[in-house]
Amino acid sequence: MVRFSSILLLIFIILPMQLKAFDDISGIVTGIILDAENDEPVAHAYIHIEELNRFTYSDRNGQFVIRNLPQGNYNLLIHRLGYSSQSISFTIQTDDEKEISIRLTQTVLTGGSIEVVSESNGLRGSNLEHASIKLTGSTLRRNIGTTLSETLSNQPGFEQRSMGLAPARPVIRGLGDERVLILQDGERTGDFSASASDHALTIDPVSADEIEIARGPAALEYGSNAIGGVINVVRNQIATSVPSSLNGAATIQASSVNEGASVAGVLSIPMDNYVLNLDLSGRYGNNFQTPSGTVDNSDYLSTSNAIGLSTIRSWGYSGISVSGYLNNYGIPPDPIGGHEEGVDIEMSRFQIENRSEILLEHSFFKLLETQLSYRYYNHKEFETSEIIGTEMTRNSTNFTAKLRHRNIGFIKDGVVGFWSEFNDTYIFDRFNIETNGLSASLFTIQEANFGPFHLETGFRLDFNTEIPKQDKPESRIGNIRQRSFIGLASSASLIYNFNNGYQLGTTFMHSFRPPTSNELFSEGPHIAAYSFEIGNPDLDPERGFGKELFLRFRDPGFSLDLTGYHNSFSNFIYSRDTGRENIFFPSLNDFQFTGLKAVIYGFEAQTEFEILQRFVLKSSLSYTLGKRDVTEEEIDLMDNEQKQRDYLPLMPPLRLTIGAEYSFNSFSVGGDMRYVARQDRTTMFEEPTDAFTIFNLRADYRKTTNNNLLHTLSLSVNNLFDTEYRNHLSRLKEIFPEPGRNINLLYRLYF
Repeated sequence: MVRFSSILLLIFIILPMQLKAFDDISGIVTGIILDAENDEPVAHAYIHIEELNRFTYSDRNGQFVIRNLPQGNYNLLIHRLGYSSQSISFTIQTDDEKEISIRLTQTVLTGGSIEVVSESNGLRGSNLEHASIKLTGSTLRRNIGTTLSETLSNQPGFEQRSMGLAPARPVIRGLGDERVLILQDGERTGDFSASASDHALTIDPVSADEIEIARGPAALEYGSNAIGGVINVVRNQIATSVPSSLNGAATIQASSVNEGASVAGVLSIPMDNYVLNLDLSGRYGNNFQTPSGTVDNSDYLSTSNAIGLSTIRSWGYSGISVSGYLNNYGIPPDPIGGHEEGVDIEMSRFQIENRSEILLEHSFFKLLETQLSYRYYNHKEFETSEIIGTEMTRNSTNFTAKLRHRNIGFIKDGVVGFWSEFNDTYIFDRFNIETNGLSASLFTIQEANFGPFHLETGFRLDFNTEIPKQDKPESRIGNIRQRSFIGLASSASLIYNFNNGYQLGTTFMHSFRPPTSNELFSEGPHIAAYSFEIGNPDLDPERGFGKELFLRFRDPGFSLDLTGYHNSFSNFIYSRDTGRENIFFPSLNDFQFTGLKAVIYGFEAQTEFEILQRFVLKSSLSYTLGKRDVTEEEIDLMDNEQKQRDYLPLMPPLRLTIGAEYSFNSFSVGGDMRYVARQDRTTMFEEPTDAFTIFNLRADYRKTTNNNLLHTLSLSVNNLFDTEYRNHLSRLKEIFPEPGRNINLLYRLYF
């Protein structure tokens, strides 16, 4: 650990000294952001160059500057609470300085708020919008929840797998766990949240600048298994530009359903060519309330802290950050099986990371990005105050290198890269697992335009090996030995722009997912998850083929998104409830990891319509169906009716949301009705859930004072009528309903 930290520190100190020769090869973009109605400066706008992942904020005079830009074409994205987002296209030549004036228009629209202005032709539509969803500004603020999955749960096609308030993880179009890759600032978190429903993520979204969801070719830059998508929480712990002045934000949040509270603060301090970033937060919640009573042992206490130091020069930047995350939370008791008193979990993560960017002169490649990180993760499950039933420890090291090249004929700026990870994993649970894992990938993402057609392609070649510390040819689960896998993932997306607000497109993705060490080698009880997990050392990789067809329309005052998708899998790996009591722990059922042919398909629809000035109607509809082959063992246990129940477990039911919002000056008020249909398309030993309807209200206020401090206040009431309902994706649904009425208050100060 000390040696690794020393290497990062040497890189951080020596690299700037070695790159002074590059001081004259880069350009600068400066600008001012104004209110379109009164020409007053707009402070605290978030400004992001998506091609380089550069960001900054406008100062109190609405001004900003981003330096060290290599020659090329860029999109400058601007987001600000209460305003339409904008994307400005511009070009940088060597040693060039570009000045931009931007006028933002106030709006209450969210999905249709991205306006793209090109210097050359003024066309609307973003090249990357088909591949990503971005939650920024007021959309992000009003949806901030206890967890990342709660924050995203209002988006069409998004649900949350849960086991209480703390251990929740996003599910996208019925796909979760290892098929949805979750990142923080573009890198994996190193936790075990994908492996079981009682495991929490090590990310608190309260300090996020934005949340990005990538699908299709864009997802292959980060993993070959993310057929569901990639979620990136952008916290910008390592600065990439020097802000013009000290800036930051402070947040206070409170919720009634569990007497919860959270505080957070971020601060960015410029020091000549250096930037110091501080990010501190803490969160507390008591046992949550339902319409039928209190759910015991559902409390949590967490803290997330980080410090980052960057040096920014005309040749690029280099920075180092150190962060920690602690979370103590409870898993509610299961009076029938599992643990009658519940389980207490203590979780910790420590991370040290270096990021660097180097501009390249007179070369086919214009930019080199590197990322090196080390993470320590520990997870303890206390069955009593003294007995640890399961403990998981992982040390992981990641290295990424990306080269961004210049245009090649009709091919736009693209990226080629290398990613690697080494991890040392130890799981103690009566039948211990100790493994080393090594993964390496080569990838490329390329774009091209052919008139109104936009094409994106991506390829990723993955190598993965799992090495148990001890071979066990005669183990109870089979021959435990080293397993190695190699595979190619690919994706292509084609969009036709009709130049009248419409875009029609399709995406194909072929995914490759090697089985994890947990899926291969598990052979022990997992009390907190109410299961005895049995691995399969002979599992083959999972391969999926995803197809998507979508239609987008954007127009002032109206937006529409329609999507249909179909994902087929040749070896869908999941943990199947066998219904069989374990011989060692009769209170637990055997859950067997297996791979079967499966298909998941469905559709999404979303629209926003400004029927009157500042009065908007919104609606969304999503539906997913998952089916699978049945095993020979199941066929022997089934009667004729049960043989038709070939559904995948934990599939979200149909969901319809209808809402409205009205905005006047600095105020906005709104609400929505959410209807969720009955889910009776269940697999064996899975209980159906009834339909329900809940109502939510919210109000927002923002005010900029004379000293250009921005105050924002959000008040929401979820489950207004205290309706009792059950989330089909919850492992507690047979025992406890979801939280009751919850009054949530969030105050944030930008300075």
